[in-house]
Amino acid sequence: MVSHTRLTVERALNDQARRLRAGSQSPRLDAELLLAHVLGVTRERLYAQPERVLDADERGRFESLVERRLAGEPVAYLTGHKSFRDLDLVVSPAALIPRPETETLVEVALAKLALVDWRRLGRPPRLLDVGTGSGAIALALVDEHPSVQVVATDVDERALQLAHLNAGRLGLGARVEFVHSDLFDGLPGGALFDVIVSNPPYVAEHELSATLPDVREYEPVGALVAGPEGLDVYERLVPAAPPFLRTAGWLAVEIAEMRSREVIDIFRDCGRFQPIESHDDLSGRPRVVAGQERS
Repeated sequence: MVSHTRLTVERALNDQARRLRAGSQSPRLDAELLLAHVLGVTRERLYAQPERVLDADERGRFESLVERRLAGEPVAYLTGHKSFRDLDLVVSPAALIPRPETETLVEVALAKLALVDWRRLGRPPRLLDVGTGSGAIALALVDEHPSVQVVATDVDERALQLAHLNAGRLGLGARVEFVHSDLFDGLPGGALFDVIVSNPPYVAEHELSATLPDVREYEPVGALVAGPEGLDVYERLVPAAPPFLRTAGWLAVEIAEMRSREVIDIFRDCGRFQPIESHDDLSGRPRVVAGQERS
């Protein structure tokens, strides 16, 4: 039952953050994000008006969202938004929630694009994002590179619709083409790219039960799990990529930190990539393997 006592922003945050300790690893942040969503303000704005009194509707909506968070539902799905780099993305259960560690893949791709003087070459770079999900990687690259042209694919039509929605909202659609495709199957023959990136499923089947409940119970399993060892997609993707890469082009994939050696071996066994690099994320964990195509 909702009490009719006055409830300020400050007290609401304190009370609900305390409740969220029972079901969240970041209770204060969750409370801030949920209340900011209810009030239609930024988190920073909450602290500029700590004595603002919530009306009955705001209070009820906030408490309802907290209840759902306590039941395990991810904050990003509750608010419908997630920040990734400089972008505010719409998210839904159609695709994985973008994660900070994936920024490493964006950084690696930008670094590879920077190796070439595209003006002197007389054409813009072409990049392929395999398994685009919400569009986070593709749209961040378009946002941060002045001329890259991106093709973004996904096997899930719902994910493609979400990525297309984000491109339109952010005004980035002019340089992105969305294609329904299982890896490379939906691409036209002769399509060539300077860089291919992918954040594929890489959770092993036996590992799913050990993931956090808000991951395994709410995020799409097909975008998480890739066979008994978590390597199924890499084993298909890496050998199939070279025909779609220009000479000296790069393939870069996000990995699970404990499988860097196995993914490097898949690149090496393909026989078409040299050098093969491993890149750490900001926590110092292996997060991206990249290989340069050699004809």
